[in-house]
Amino acid sequence: MDHAVALPGKLREACGICGGFAKDQPLAYLTCFALYALQHRGQESAGIAAGPGEGRKIWLKRGMGLVSEVFPDSADLKGIVCRLAIGHVRYSYGQEGQNPENIQPLKLRYRHGELAIVHNGHLVNARELRKELEDQGAIFQTDTDSELLAHMIARQGSSCLEEALLEVVPRLKGAFAFIITDGIKVIGLRDGYGFRPLSLGSIDGGGYYLASETCAFDTIRAVFIRDLEPGEMVILDENGVRTRQVIESSCSNLCIFEYIYFARPDSNLQGMNVHLVRRELGRRLAREHPVNADIVSGVPDSSIAAASGFAEQAGLPYEMALVKNRYIGRTFIKPTQKMREEGVDLKLNVVRKIVEDKRVVLVDDSIVRGTTSLKLIQIMRRAGAREVHLRISSPPVIGSCYYGIDIPDPHDLIAHGHSATEIPGMIGADSVGYLSMAEVVEAVGLPAEKLCCGCFNGYYPVLPEK
Repeated sequence: MDHAVALPGKLREACGICGGFAKDQPLAYLTCFALYALQHRGQESAGIAAGPGEGRKIWLKRGMGLVSEVFPDSADLKGIVCRLAIGHVRYSYGQEGQNPENIQPLKLRYRHGELAIVHNGHLVNARELRKELEDQGAIFQTDTDSELLAHMIARQGSSCLEEALLEVVPRLKGAFAFIITDGIKVIGLRDGYGFRPLSLGSIDGGGYYLASETCAFDTIRAVFIRDLEPGEMVILDENGVRTRQVIESSCSNLCIFEYIYFARPDSNLQGMNVHLVRRELGRRLAREHPVNADIVSGVPDSSIAAASGFAEQAGLPYEMALVKNRYIGRTFIKPTQKMREEGVDLKLNVVRKIVEDKRVVLVDDSIVRGTTSLKLIQIMRRAGAREVHLRISSPPVIGSCYYGIDIPDPHDLIAHGHSATEIPGMIGADSVGYLSMAEVVEAVGLPAEKLCCGCFNGYYPVLPEK
């Protein structure tokens, strides 16, 4: 789903990050374009930190809004002399979005100089670590895990950022992909479970770059090298690239929703192309939940690939039954639940001549609260669809996420406490079919133990401390 006009009731991911080191490249300028490629991961704010600038200080610009709003003339960034830069686009977790001080990159001064930090994920022991630091006299200006990390770094005796991180990072529990700079080097970190993606690429003309998704490399003409391993630290500086394993007892548990929904179709995750995985999800969905129908259509945008795979496997024509209005601004705020639910009418319109008197298979990536599905089926029926069969390219969402995905309380999830046979009546569908967990894992092509599927199966590799 294109989050810039995300439907009500859809999941949100927390942030996209990028950054690199190069001696002879306009890195602030390149980072701006990398952020454009990562814009789907967050639209609330954007920012870039670059350095070392005049007086060897880190230059920073950040603000609320899309990348194009924060950096309306990206060409101006070409004039910034720097050998390193990091960037961030943000969707906040919980109530963080109400505080503009939480915008990243976060820049701080401490006894050894300056730090700039960007982060994707959520620490499950953040509350305990924050209390410990506050008891020691720390004063926090934001609600972010980035500031928490900065305070922990500042309390280490070493002036070497790399050595400080070796002491600090093993204490962090939960999901994190950090990119940090002290104006001398850029360091990328990934948590010991690998919940959040982070990849390394080489910049054409010299240098290295880190990004949440490989689509950012394509935009800046960088060449993908590899994904960072869980628990790995990558250091980019004037000597090139080095790597150290920070968390020894690491294992892969990449969030499965990256494949189903969050990542851009042209990105590759752990060697698998996202678009091809989603098309395979659709094929398997057609085999697992066949239906007598006339046409297949997908909910724009993340479900298009799955819908095309479903249609191909079922031998049915794929039609563009839903058209998205891409010009509903991110500031189109609806104050009541009724208005939020009706917002789908403005964001998606049905092509009446396609669905009229047809049996329609509507493919979507997930059902969360069910409000979006209800409205989609209603507008399909208003357009004359004779039958509407909903097919979901993932299992039922039954649990919240502890790692930075904004999933509602379990009691607000339609699949929590309701069987698959009850849900069609609740949303007005003629039938609903979910893809099984086993089929999703097969489509992704990785062992189940290398994926985090907690929102589907209730198993979480690490839980918040009580």
